[in-house]
Amino acid sequence: MTSWQGKVAFITGGGTGIGAAVAAQFAAGGGKVVLMGRRAAPLEAVAAPLGGLAIAGDAADAADVRRALAAARQACGGVDVLVANAGGHGLGTLVDTDDAAWSLATRLNLDTAFVCMRELMPELIARRGNVVVLSSLAGHFAGPGVVGYVTMKHALVGLTRSVARDYGRRGVRVNAVCPGWVRTAMADEQMQALVELRGLADVEAAYALVTRDVPLGRPASADEVADAVLFLASDQAAMITGTTLMVDGGASAVDLPTVAFAP
Repeated sequence: MTSWQGKVAFITGGGTGIGAAVAAQFAAGGGKVVLMGRRAAPLEAVAAPLGGLAIAGDAADAADVRRALAAARQACGGVDVLVANAGGHGLGTLVDTDDAAWSLATRLNLDTAFVCMRELMPELIARRGNVVVLSSLAGHFAGPGVVGYVTMKHALVGLTRSVARDYGRRGVRVNAVCPGWVRTAMADEQMQALVELRGLADVEAAYALVTRDVPLGRPASADEVADAVLFLASDQAAMITGTTLMVDGGASAVDLPTVAFAP
């Protein structure tokens, strides 16, 4: 296990799923965690047993982020790692997506990362820290009827590369993790919708269906994605910046037009 002794991670969307798993692993390695999200209760439930700091706020709002950073400095001395994990849905096709839905998809998925990176960058430069952005398999490929989500996850890859390009000489690395299906509360909701759409037996059958053509044949756990996040944040990845790491069970290796030939 990597030692995070003396290090501080600022994790958005840290109250559930991948964010909570990253927080638990970082704290287990001796680091301190600062969790930011819109709902106080789940943040506090994760932070309390870890001895972490929970700050309710909007990661897309610069004033809220500056307030959270000030609290992190006071409680922990500063921030070494930003995990830009906050995100949300962007459901609907082009013609189904009105201006409000588009703006919400932008704010939840892209603005949260952009604003946090911008506001924390002076801190990360001073401490020679780094950023890990949570994009998605949808940052490289398009699923059906999720134009807002797909577009913003693609944009996160571009944001990662641009900021890595601009701040590498100032000692800051920036990388992205792109998970496929991950067992989280949000994914469970999507699986339940698939159960109802396809008349499946249960959520397990839905997960089996969506990973049927994935080489590893299963979804990831939140801890498996957290492993990838913390590798990129660690000194073991000291020469890695501006890259995207696929954590998708091999889904992105599959040539879709040949699926029909599989036994």
